[in-house]
Amino acid sequence: MLKKMGEAVARVARKVNETVESGSDTLDLAECKLVSFPIGIYKVLRNVTDQIHVITLANNELKSLTSKFVTTFCQLRELRLEGNFLHRLPNEVSTLQHLKAINLSRNQFRDFPEQLTTLPALETINLEENDIVDVPVEKLAAMPALRSVNLRFNPLSAEVRVIAPPLIKFDMLTSPEGARAPPP
Repeated sequence: MLKKMGEAVARVARKVNETVESGSDTLDLAECKLVSFPIGIYKVLRNVTDQIHVITLANNELKSLTSKFVTTFCQLRELRLEGNFLHRLPNEVSTLQHLKAINLSRNQFRDFPEQLTTLPALETINLEENDIVDVPVEKLAAMPALRSVNLRFNPLSAEVRVIAPPLIKFDMLTSPEGARAPPP
């Protein structure tokens, strides 16, 4: 157990160091068994946080994101959080004014994260395979840059299915009512 933990920590450290040394705009910590964003990373990345535009934390075991994470990486253009245990986002997500794409598929959202509707640059929202019933259609329709919202395999209410199409100018992907997600 400790050996596996040590390997996971070493993998995270190696990926963070690669990002810093290469001057990359991408931090990829996918599949690192993270239950939270490691606090030590803030220190290591403190001089380059404004240069990081893409963060991937996909397929970890995250239950939440902290407000510090969001405010530290305020220049994000893309945030990939699919395959975790998230059920809400911190309110500070509304400060991510440059965010163009967010992937929250295969998480545990029951409520649509309405903070996303305040982001002027957001073009793509992926919430596939969550437990969302209701969607703030009017707020989404008012988003200037929004091009696509993926809500496939969510138990969307009949009301959302009826109200949304005439109001929206973006692609809203849904599954047939009652459709189940394919097994992993």
